[in-house]
Amino acid sequence: MQRRVAATMPDGTELGTGSSSALLTVPNIITFARLCAVPLAVWLVLQRRIEEAFYLFVAAGLSDAVDGWLARRGAASALGALLDPVADKALLVTMYVTLAAVSILPSWLAILVVFRDALIVGGVVCLAVLGQPVRIRPLLISKLNTGLQIVLIAVTLLLVGFDLAAPILITVLVWAVAASTLASGGAYVWKAARAR
Repeated sequence: MQRRVAATMPDGTELGTGSSSALLTVPNIITFARLCAVPLAVWLVLQRRIEEAFYLFVAAGLSDAVDGWLARRGAASALGALLDPVADKALLVTMYVTLAAVSILPSWLAILVVFRDALIVGGVVCLAVLGQPVRIRPLLISKLNTGLQIVLIAVTLLLVGFDLAAPILITVLVWAVAASTLASGGAYVWKAARAR
């Protein structure tokens, strides 16, 4: 008999339900491969092989869609429910930090993205340690923020990797990501404070 579990990431990402006993499922293998691709993506950017980093980022996005599709059709597991958002966050955060390190994206934006995630995770951990666990449901602004973060990374890698230029588009995306990151972080802090 399989036990069903449900969970939520500290930033409000729904983890869904799955079988707690299944470890080596196809979605889990795909997700683990995506997690293992994170250091490769960092290395490619640091080596200025941006075109290859773009292809890897697109492949990671496609793999996320595939393992999600498989999980919804009966191959879900508790491990996959936890590992999938970790792999996604790891790729996004490291891409922001790495692209800022090579001066492709502004360093202040990378700091803002990292701080927002650290604030949310840290807040949830602190509340849990104090015996006040909080369950945060995903907010619309958080989903918008994640979508904008992905678009900015993909567009940046595409433009730089293929020697294209669209400075106005990048500027608009940078400020959209910054605004939605601030709004998302603030919304979670406000929601947590009101729940006390």
